[in-house]
Amino acid sequence: MRRRLPAPALFAALAVTLWPALAHAAGGHGPDLKPVLLAFVLIILGARLGGELFERLNQPAVLGELVAGIAIGNVDLLGFRAFEALNQLESLQVLAQVGVLFLLFDVGLETNFDQMRKVGASSLLVAVLGVIAPMLLGYGVTRWFFPSHSGLADWFVGATLCATSVGITARVLTDLKKTASAEGRIILGAAVIDDVLGLIVLAVVAGIIQAADQGRAFDPMTVGLIIGKSVLFLGGAIAVGGWISKRAFRLASRMKSQNLLLPTALGFCFGLSYLAAVAGLAPIVGAFAAGLVLDELHYRDLQERDPKKHTVHDLLKPLSTFLVPMFFVTMGMQVDLSVFGKVEVLGFAAVLTLAAIVGKQACSLGVLEKGVDRLAVGLGMIPRGEVGLIFASIGATLTIAGERVITGQIYSAVVVMVALTTLLTPPLLVWRMRK
Repeated sequence: MRRRLPAPALFAALAVTLWPALAHAAGGHGPDLKPVLLAFVLIILGARLGGELFERLNQPAVLGELVAGIAIGNVDLLGFRAFEALNQLESLQVLAQVGVLFLLFDVGLETNFDQMRKVGASSLLVAVLGVIAPMLLGYGVTRWFFPSHSGLADWFVGATLCATSVGITARVLTDLKKTASAEGRIILGAAVIDDVLGLIVLAVVAGIIQAADQGRAFDPMTVGLIIGKSVLFLGGAIAVGGWISKRAFRLASRMKSQNLLLPTALGFCFGLSYLAAVAGLAPIVGAFAAGLVLDELHYRDLQERDPKKHTVHDLLKPLSTFLVPMFFVTMGMQVDLSVFGKVEVLGFAAVLTLAAIVGKQACSLGVLEKGVDRLAVGLGMIPRGEVGLIFASIGATLTIAGERVITGQIYSAVVVMVALTTLLTPPLLVWRMRK
């Protein structure tokens, strides 16, 4: 009887086998498909094996995908330098971002708009508290550890704690089939609003810092413009999106071509994502709004042509199975484990992480409905993910009187905070939601 290699050993053997080829491909010049293809192999295998391992431990697959990404992104610490090129592949980053669009579009499809509207007040209040509390705590922690730091720079560090990474929580809720629960609806609605508020906070704080660095006053009209665009987009997407969707699918149903349901749905999703980006919002906000307003009634004629009567959710699943894990693996690859070895960083990072967690628990006080698990809502708002890294990277480009707003030490601490909040949320949320 032939013995099968355990999954981790099989993955390690394959990585060692592919290493020379990847090293050769990474040293090439100009557009080259080989490193992308090899990256696909590593990411797909890492996602599947990591997901399988954590599912056997009764944890969500997304946690295994994140851990697989961390392993791939830090294999250079063992001397395998060739894998460093993976983080520089823009094509992977693009596919990963498309993957999170698919995730939020699918979550929107599975979310009942009328039920979401019923918890709208709670979602708004949770989001507002989830921005204010972490920002104040982040400011206080930074001021405590770096008393000579500029006060404006401390506020920017607080801003990196504001926005929730909706992708992590959405994936966990989807795996648990809890997106339709009261807690799930409040978390998803609050996370989307949270992203909008976080972007507004980022624009305001960055604008004030840039004005101070140049010795001029900050223009408050900038804040009004950002808020106006955000409100107009979200209101327009919800009010007009359903009307556009209905007519777009009616037009597609008059065409004689086959298999038009998925392309039309994706066109609608990408269209709203593009408009969200134009409005200065995260594209995922548009993708979620597209799924939220799209109703099966809109595409019933196209669905009738399909012998198996597939829904958009059914048709989207094969693409999501490939692209969504790619987002989480590549996000894990951004985590630099070497910062955990810097003692001067770890103390600040630990307290900053505590502030990030406690701050999001405060937002659970905004839940107005009775019988809703407030702790589950607070846990669902914890992960910062790529949003915190984006905020920190922007801060690294800003200066006040020649001093960087986000120094090397602070950036490393933010990376640790993002890694810990991202890794802690799935098991904690699973534990609470299963109760």
